[in-house]
Amino acid sequence: MTKKQKKVLFRILASAITLIGLHFAPFVPERGPVRLALYLIPYLIIGYDILKKAVMGILHGEVFDENFLMAIATVGAMVLGEYGEGVEVMLFYQVGELFQSYAVGKSRKSITALMDIRPDYANLEQDGQLIQADPDDVAVGDIIVIRPGERVPLDGLVIEGSSTLNTSALTGESLPRETKPGDDIISGCVNITGLLRVQVTKPFGESTVSKILDLVENSSLKKARAENFITRFAHYYTPAVCICAALLAILPPLFVGEWSVWTGRALTFLVISCPCALVISIPLSFFGGIGGASRAGILVKGGNYLEALASTRTIVFDKTGTLTQGVFAVSEIYPANGMDETALLTTTALAESYSSHPISKSLLEAAGGSVDQNRVCDVKEIAGHGVTARVDGRPVAAGNARLMEQLQIDYVPCEHPGTVVYTAIDGQFAGSILISDRLKDTSAQAIAGLRSQGVRTVMLTGDAAPVADTVARTLGIDEVHSELLPADKVNQVERLLSQKKPRTTLAFAGDGINDAPVLSRADIGIAMGAMGSDAAIEAADIVLMDDDPAKIALAMRISRKCLRIVNENIVFALGVKAVCLILGAKGIAGMQAAIFADVGVMVLAVLNATRALQAGKQSHS
Repeated sequence: MTKKQKKVLFRILASAITLIGLHFAPFVPERGPVRLALYLIPYLIIGYDILKKAVMGILHGEVFDENFLMAIATVGAMVLGEYGEGVEVMLFYQVGELFQSYAVGKSRKSITALMDIRPDYANLEQDGQLIQADPDDVAVGDIIVIRPGERVPLDGLVIEGSSTLNTSALTGESLPRETKPGDDIISGCVNITGLLRVQVTKPFGESTVSKILDLVENSSLKKARAENFITRFAHYYTPAVCICAALLAILPPLFVGEWSVWTGRALTFLVISCPCALVISIPLSFFGGIGGASRAGILVKGGNYLEALASTRTIVFDKTGTLTQGVFAVSEIYPANGMDETALLTTTALAESYSSHPISKSLLEAAGGSVDQNRVCDVKEIAGHGVTARVDGRPVAAGNARLMEQLQIDYVPCEHPGTVVYTAIDGQFAGSILISDRLKDTSAQAIAGLRSQGVRTVMLTGDAAPVADTVARTLGIDEVHSELLPADKVNQVERLLSQKKPRTTLAFAGDGINDAPVLSRADIGIAMGAMGSDAAIEAADIVLMDDDPAKIALAMRISRKCLRIVNENIVFALGVKAVCLILGAKGIAGMQAAIFADVGVMVLAVLNATRALQAGKQSHS
């Protein structure tokens, strides 16, 4: 418990003990000012803060809230001589508030744990010495040293040392990752084994850890429809029930008399009507769902996206880097027109050397890991086709079949499954290179998990049809479209959006780099493999902190569990209150029923809401 919660608990115990003592004490008169004065002691011990908040709310024009309802109901009970009931209502209300505070704190722990990834310092190397500097003060290009056991403070490039990194705080996975010179390293990970010298590549404000923290801290600002409904509901509901209570206290006595009886019923009506259960439990449910997802390495940017994910019926996948590993390797080289294999590979790698595409990297790796880029000039990248350049002064074109057709080059199609790079030198076909990509280990599990939840899967890729069809058939994907340009992917998503059923959503899962336009256009954008990818964190609504597509099915289970809990709380709270309001107006339900309808329902609803966080834990396990 926090210090504040312990203080409230002490007040609850002090008030309860005093109330019990007064109930059994022989010196307490049955009525009169002495009895009132004695009962004011436990009442003010437990309720002074509620009364203060009610008065401040009235002064600031925010009258109709739960503090006002509790204050007027309990003060009214004291005025009517129901001293014990007035104290009991305030006492049980504070018990419910304490329980709610504890439940929120428990749900907040997963996000608090995520906040622990914020680094306290960086070991900055200056003039051969190490000084502890604030990460905000470290500039791009500076060298930092990360000792074993320390958290990586900034994104950078490893220039010396090898080690194992614990990425669990970012990905939710306990499997460590190896790093060596030349590897990129991101902030928030923990260095486990070796000493690392790292050159900083991003300022702290643009680092991975900073973006993640900002994302999580601001997730509560984007409310779900259910949360907005409850806010609007409480805005109109509270004044309405106050008016109804006033009418209940005034109108019947004009005809039948018994002012004290009807005033008591009106006060009971007010206590029953307090909307605490809905106002507290609904946001808590979404908060718990977001917290449970973040523990599993799934960052949801707001309750609105968590709610929308529950109604997703179609998920569109990119292929490369999403369902496949995106780690390409040259498998076969097919020279033509007298070209040598080595010369073909080297020339193609040189032409592609300025591109950051995985295919280009695989060509570079197959050519020995490095090439002399001084041999290359006039590089032009043609989106969805390939590149043209001058290598050793000779015009070279390297890309897919569309590039060959665009340049009107007579080429020999490669029929083998895989990604094919066709190369032309001096306007003549020089051969083709076959590059293969492997499926991720969990891709089949991901598609099966989505199918079990009634989700239709679609794959969009710029790769050749034979490769795309093989991947779709292996994984069991429902629909596949291949050989697409970036604009074609957007058009396909537009088509699928126009075909979806009302009140359902369409999600797109991509690597977040080349697919930013599609991520933004879909109802929900899910970024795969977002560690260190600025475009993914910015464009996507849901960010998966590792490369596991099976996390999408997990996120859907969490969202649907969360929405189920929200709906249960709405139906339960409104149902119980409706019954108790009718019984209270008729005089059948007294203050004890009012206490249950308010505090009891709130406690039960909050208990149910905490299951959203537990659902995240269970689904992840």
